[in-house]
Amino acid sequence: MEPLKHNDPRAAARPQRTDDRPRPKKRDVDGWFILDKPTGMTSTHAVSIVKRLYNAKKAGHAGTLDPLASGCLPIALGEATKTVPYVMDGRKAYRFTVAWGVETDTDDSEGRTIATYDARPTRAEVEALLPQFIGLIQQTPPKFSAIRIAGERAYDLARDGEEVALKPREILIEDLAVVAHDEASTTLEARTGKGAYVRAIARDLGRALGCGGHVTALRRTRVGPFHEKDLAPMPPRPAEGEEPDHRSLTAALLPAVAALAELPPVTVSRGDAGRLMRGQGVILRGRDAPVETGAVAVHADGALIAIGDVEGGELRPRRVFRPGGR
Repeated sequence: MEPLKHNDPRAAARPQRTDDRPRPKKRDVDGWFILDKPTGMTSTHAVSIVKRLYNAKKAGHAGTLDPLASGCLPIALGEATKTVPYVMDGRKAYRFTVAWGVETDTDDSEGRTIATYDARPTRAEVEALLPQFIGLIQQTPPKFSAIRIAGERAYDLARDGEEVALKPREILIEDLAVVAHDEASTTLEARTGKGAYVRAIARDLGRALGCGGHVTALRRTRVGPFHEKDLAPMPPRPAEGEEPDHRSLTAALLPAVAALAELPPVTVSRGDAGRLMRGQGVILRGRDAPVETGAVAVHADGALIAIGDVEGGELRPRRVFRPGGR
């Protein structure tokens, strides 16, 4: 294609930027923002808003929440993104409402009705079934889920009308209890391990009760070490032409190490810290040397410097953190 020339009429048709100010340089922002995600917003959109508000170089989240759901969406910025897997592998807690009498293709109220029932369960009937759903159980994920099938997301295939066949997998449900009940619906609280789907619990409970069911409200109250007390609302967007309040934004962040609450801490000398940050292993000696093996959070001079693995008295770095990163 011929390049545009000066005063070329085609150039006039191209939209022009009205703001000639240089775009702000991305910042090294490190930490966790524990968002109380509102309903109606995707997790991806929530992350993009927070990343833009902080003008951060890097951001990610620890576990998708459906648009229907609200609650705990941990968003990692900068160096904290290195700790995301340790949050995602942690326990989850939910409060959710199941409406009886209707089963949908998405297992929630956003889907298409695929079956209706006249029966409605009593509270006693629901509670009598709950022990079957506690412990290590087999669960088939919803067809509308982010699980990949031959490289494609299951929800994309389902939306295109393709038949989605997901295999059951073992998941952990630590606790499941009724907290409210009426003739039309039941509200429950659940504590689960990684990979459990609340929508699948509602679907399977409805089928076991012979009345069908789907989720109409869902709130996540915990992800790993982060609980409802840690939640913060979406920060307000600055008015046109105003700068974000970086002081209050920074104050809202939790440090990256907050994600590693379940890892044993190990403290090393400044010299050993330098070796670890260059990718070298160090030998742990003395009475403070850990006796356990496995992953540890490594500190030096009061700062998190690495996530490492201990074996046979040797500490080898798995992930290292930028000096000064939170």
